[in-house]
Amino acid sequence: MSTTTPEQPPLVDPAELVADPYGVYARLREAGPVHRITGTDGLPAWLVTRYDDVRRALADPRLSLDKRNAAPGGYHGLALPPALDANLLNMDPPDHTRIRRLVSQAFTPRRVARLREPIRRTADALLDAVAPHGRADLIASYAAPLPITVICDLLGVAPHDRHDFRSWTDTLIAPDPTRPERAKEAVRDMLGFFTLLIAGKRAEPSDDLLSALIAVRDDEDRLSEDELMSLAFLILFAGYENTVHLIGNATLALLRHPDQLRALRADPGRLGAAIEELARYDGPVPLAIRRFPVEDVTLGGVVVPAGETVLLSLAAAHRDPHRFTDPDRLDTGRDASGHLALGHGIHYCLGAPLARMEAEIALAALLDRFPDLALDIAPDEVRWRPSMRSRGLLDLPVRF
Repeated sequence: MSTTTPEQPPLVDPAELVADPYGVYARLREAGPVHRITGTDGLPAWLVTRYDDVRRALADPRLSLDKRNAAPGGYHGLALPPALDANLLNMDPPDHTRIRRLVSQAFTPRRVARLREPIRRTADALLDAVAPHGRADLIASYAAPLPITVICDLLGVAPHDRHDFRSWTDTLIAPDPTRPERAKEAVRDMLGFFTLLIAGKRAEPSDDLLSALIAVRDDEDRLSEDELMSLAFLILFAGYENTVHLIGNATLALLRHPDQLRALRADPGRLGAAIEELARYDGPVPLAIRRFPVEDVTLGGVVVPAGETVLLSLAAAHRDPHRFTDPDRLDTGRDASGHLALGHGIHYCLGAPLARMEAEIALAALLDRFPDLALDIAPDEVRWRPSMRSRGLLDLPVRF
């Protein structure tokens, strides 16, 4: 595939990317480092596929996350109200620097560490509920309810509101094309809920992250109402979706590689390091958040004009043989440091320690409870969410 701009850029087939993303990205990576494609929204974009180029681009300040730097008539993305859109995934410095500094004062390692025991108790309770049945869908009964409980505990959301959180997030992750109004309704309901939640925390603070974000200040600087709202939305959305997929994908990978599963059972102390390899091997985020050059930039030897959409393929980078030896093989003993599943540069995931801890606890509890855990479907019957943006299972039937 040519890296110059053709008259009709090739369409990346979404169905093929869902069914065989690593095969598609391997062909693209071998053909060239950067490709002009047409995405699923029908708009042209530049896809970067090789590890070194992707890593450099993730930290390149000339590649903006701010949608206002998109060329006219180009990327428009998900339409969110300003109170939800003004989040860290749409910001560049200095706004990004200021907000991240304030958030870091509240979202501390100590606060994350305090969640370890509650996470383990939640994991055990969820497994207690499915244990008598001998079978379960691990996404619906375990991988999904665990992180939503953690996020709600973190934000200080009452238990009776948690079902709504999961429903809203699921609607936005996988919109029903036959009912586009449901996504708008979910956004409206989330906005109304967060408005009331923040007002309640402001009136009666408690020991949770949202109360801490309301209180935090840097000299006279503090988070505005819209900034608080958008941060709560981002913590819910990203913290839920990515962790569900990380746990689900990791479990599937181990069940498909019984030698690696046996090795972890024999030495559970390796699990923390294994999470890094599992995130590399089949991570929850195939593509980094889109970026827009603020000036013409050269990526992989290709000049990308200012304002055009750049897609950085983490999935392709993680299977680049120039960075990872035998990259299509799962090896939980591998040194997978340097993977990009949690980002790189100033946009490195703020919630990375929490995501790692949740995944490690979830897998440890699961493997400890069910020594005979196995897939309850044929490997080729696994169903993936129909998305280029996220890599996650619709369900994961298992028996034990």
